Amino acid sequence: QVQLVESGGGLVQAGGSLRLSCAASGSIFSDNTMGWYRQAPGRQRELVATISGGGSTDYADSVKGRFAISRDNAKNTVYLQMNSLKPEDTAVYYCYYQRSYGTLPLGNKYWGQGTQVTVSS
Repeated sequence: QVQLVESGGGLVQAGGSLRLSCAASGSIFSDNTMGWYRQAPGRQRELVATISGGGSTDYADSVKGRFAISRDNAKNTVYLQMNSLKPEDTAVYYCYYQRSYGTLPLGNKYWGQGTQVTVSS
């Protein structure tokens, strides 16, 4: 089992910045992918950003150039730096962990409890 604890959400004005953190604990494998999804009211959960154990990243088109994902493998922690925030970024943000073999996902995703990000106009 893997437990994920998120922090860093909140209320910010448009154009502002927030940094989300997600710490994983439990049965952590060194070869894994972590990342962030978000879900706005009435919408499906969507992928925001992912990062492999080796540091390869991928982003949704809507956040490219504004968000940056990073990780500290020694702390089993993933971060999401969000800059130039827009009202449409308002959502509950969920981090996830998934064991992998290179780029091949293995097993289920584990999810954090979610953290609310609200961007006012």
